[in-house]
Order: sequence, then C-alpha cells, then structure tokens
Amino acid sequence: MGKVKEEHSKDDTPRDIARNKKAFFDYEIIEKYEAGIALVGTEVKSLRAGSVTMKDSFAVFKGNELYLVNLHISPYEFGNLSNHDPERSRKLLLHRHELNKLTGRIKERGYSMVPLSLYFKDNKIKVSIGLVRGKKQYDKRDSIKKRDMDRDMERDIKG
Repeated sequence: MGKVKEEHSKDDTPRDIARNKKAFFDYEIIEKYEAGIALVGTEVKSLRAGSVTMKDSFAVFKGNELYLVNLHISPYEFGNLSNHDPERSRKLLLHRHELNKLTGRIKERGYSMVPLSLYFKDNKIKVSIGLVRGKKQYDKRDSIKKRDMDRDMERDIKG
C-alpha cells in the first residue's frame, strides 16, 4: 500500500495583526469596508513581527485617493539604510465605486473614517476601515455599563 498524500488546504481565516480597540469605544461604527494597503518591503516584515500602532490613525481623502494617516509601523530592525519612514501616509486600495460612495458619506456632517483592524488575508495585508460617527459621553457610559454587566454575568456563570 502506498502512502496517502495529505492535502494542504489554504487557511481562509484572516489572521489579526492589530486591532484598534479605542475606535470601538470612541466611535459608533456605521459601515465597514475592507481595503488593501500599499506598503514597502520593510513595512511588511515589520507587520509580520507585529510592530504596529493604530492609535490616533485615520483615513483622509487627498484628491481622489484615500490615504491612511498616523499609522505607526516601526522600522524593521534588520533593515538597511533604505528602511521606511514609520509615520508616512499609506494609500488605501478600494474600488472606484466604493471611493465615490465614501466621498459622499464623508461630506455628511460628523462622519469620519478610522482603521478598525489590520490583518493577513490570503497572504495579503488588509485594513478594515470603519465609517464612524463620534459617540457622546453618555453613549460611552452605556458601553462601560454594558461591559461591566457582561463581566459580572460571566463571573456568576463560572462561580
């Protein structure tokens, strides 16, 4: 009898690099979009190492293009003199109809775009962008109350 060859299936589940937890607390998420991101080689290596900070980052239109601003990807420690600038603006890759839709929505009062998560999908790096509106202080208190009640309920179930 011969050996049975095992088929290696590609893992289709996205693997998180970073999540913007503060965005879920500070903003009410209206819509989510998945976008590609234009990176250089040393940035990809740094992301594989997990050295990224999404705090205070946001997306903005420059002309007809969408850019991610204030996303800090640390320089690759084994990089040479041509290492990347950690704070540079990075172009987001979306379809034209999605960009047109977002342009119209951004012009509405109080909407902005923030990155929600950064992840690998089919060996490509994707960004989940949220069309968001800022929460009021009482909405934040409701979020804290709900989180505390869920935590207490979990403790009661375990104990």
